[in-house]
Amino acid sequence: MRLTSLTDEARIALENAAEFATSLGSPSLRLGVTGLARAGKTVFITALVHNLIHGGRLPLFEPWRARRLESAELRPQLHDDVPTFDYRGHVKKLVDARVWPESTRMISEMRLTIAYESASFFSRTLGRGRLNLDIVDYPGEWLLDLPLLAKDFRAWSLEAIERARMPGRAAIAGEWLAHLDRLDPAAPADDERAEEAHRLFTAYLAAARADGHALSMVPPGRFLMPGDLAGSPALTFAPLAIPAEGSAPRGSLWELMERRFDAYKDIVVRPFFRTHFARLDRQVVLVDVLAALNAGPAAVTDLEVALAEILGSFRPGRSSWLSSVLTRRIDRILFAATKADHLHQTSHDRLEAILKRLLDKAIARASFAGATVDVRAIAAVRATREAMMRVDGEDLPSIQGTPQAGETIDGRTYHGGETITLFPGDLPENPDVLFEAVQRAMPEGAPVDARSPAATETLIPDMRFLRFRPPRLETTAEGVTLSLPHIRLDRALDFLIGDRLA
Repeated sequence: MRLTSLTDEARIALENAAEFATSLGSPSLRLGVTGLARAGKTVFITALVHNLIHGGRLPLFEPWRARRLESAELRPQLHDDVPTFDYRGHVKKLVDARVWPESTRMISEMRLTIAYESASFFSRTLGRGRLNLDIVDYPGEWLLDLPLLAKDFRAWSLEAIERARMPGRAAIAGEWLAHLDRLDPAAPADDERAEEAHRLFTAYLAAARADGHALSMVPPGRFLMPGDLAGSPALTFAPLAIPAEGSAPRGSLWELMERRFDAYKDIVVRPFFRTHFARLDRQVVLVDVLAALNAGPAAVTDLEVALAEILGSFRPGRSSWLSSVLTRRIDRILFAATKADHLHQTSHDRLEAILKRLLDKAIARASFAGATVDVRAIAAVRATREAMMRVDGEDLPSIQGTPQAGETIDGRTYHGGETITLFPGDLPENPDVLFEAVQRAMPEGAPVDARSPAATETLIPDMRFLRFRPPRLETTAEGVTLSLPHIRLDRALDFLIGDRLA
């Protein structure tokens, strides 16, 4: 997918060269942390930095295991025009208040300088090694804007309308679709008509993203997070039915919406891609697989499409010294199935297998382009611990934690102070079972009317989920408070930056 012009490429090369010149003698690595709504980007970054700064337990992170990791400290970030990731505020919420920080609402970044001893004798003689790790956090909704760069208004309208009529969406898009049927794209341009269509379309996108549906394809992303562009013409448009004559007259509503769609790409999407996405070295894609499985086949299919669209916008490839100066390429991509602490460890491998199956096509595309890909089930902050629960004489592998206030299960509502033991259920050993159910409910190429109403029924009816509060930090016998507990965060770190600390 071609997302940039030759002019864009030239600007990217110049900016990369300037950045390289300012960092001579102190190499840097730009790590993008991305994902869709509620996948846990903010928690992932906070836990990663907290464990590095406080010497967390990272036995599978080779520099930590070999005792070569000397220190990590926050440093002023590289770009003064980008908001700073609120690391300290997020730590206070997790550790002191034991509440989860709010989801990402805008782009932010931070710099962490890591001091280490090289594994090479020759390198050790030259002194202590340093790596500037620049972490960039992106709102998940904005990711889905990137494929818009390769589409025109006609193609996007057709795609958006077709998607809205699919099972799992048709009901929540009903008011907008009814309005769309009454709207004449060839009618004279009118701000009031444009605003009403935009309002109804945005309400449908917000409902699609909500927990009950957990749908992933909700572009344009700024419609849900407009920021300082709220109310601007570049954000006040919506898809339209294709004009009966194939093209609309000048001064028509179609022409107005088309112009605003193009302005959105030029003002919002293209600068975002050029300034941030095109300059990444490594990429983390966080995926809430459990939410999609719980929401049903429509959500799983939607997630698969969303991930393929997102990855088509990345710039994967093998990195080199020259590429870091001129045109950066993402040479390592980690797909992480988050919230593994909602399951007993016996289901973690199964969660990874489901994500691998979900990403078959997307992973093959990235691997073919030269990027190394890994898939892991993780919990950046582990809110539960393993336990056994005896029911009717049978020991069940369970989890133990403190449910958030307001969480309800089996008719009981919790108030945020009780620790419980819960058997969450098991994921199937063979992921084919789930994907066969998806195929039955959402057969590829079948007309909408032929698709089963089961498209919105959970794929894991025997599983039980609660939202748990962040854990209390453990303290050693010597009175030392430990860092945030996790599941496989050390594996993720080793894959993402371990080679740069060799």
